[in-house]
Amino acid sequence: MAEVVRTPGRWRRRLAAALIAYLVVAFLVGMVTKFWPGPTFFGPAYSVKFTDWGWPSWMRFVAGAVEGICAVLLVVPRRRARFLGAAALVFLLAGAVTTHLLDAAPLYEEVSAPFHLLLTMGVALANWPPDWRLLLRPWEPDGPARDVAAAVPGEPRAPARPAV
Repeated sequence: MAEVVRTPGRWRRRLAAALIAYLVVAFLVGMVTKFWPGPTFFGPAYSVKFTDWGWPSWMRFVAGAVEGICAVLLVVPRRRARFLGAAALVFLLAGAVTTHLLDAAPLYEEVSAPFHLLLTMGVALANWPPDWRLLLRPWEPDGPARDVAAAVPGEPRAPARPAV
């Protein structure tokens, strides 16, 4: 009888894919509700919510656009794109958490933003580039050593592997 050996990396990849899928769906729904003109299933219209929070009503379009763009970046199968999407969401959600802390709403309404902030911080940390200059060259491959060598000026590039 053959024994099936499962590697621990498989479950880690599945968990990461499920987390990314959850965040993409959550932020796409958030984008749609920010652009929705009337009340949503989250309560009153976001134009009313944003003015209650002290923001101009048009800021909901900015927040919704950032959520949508970042959700698309999270789906792109490149670490740099996922990092940029997650990092932008961290900044957006830091503002959302601050807004909700200053708002006098019940606690159950203020749990979503900090929860999503922690999740996106985890995604950003998991996709952190080894060198910040790699973010300036999105056309290069995501290889581990080649990117660092290619991004650091003055250092020789890693030799190419011989074809077998």
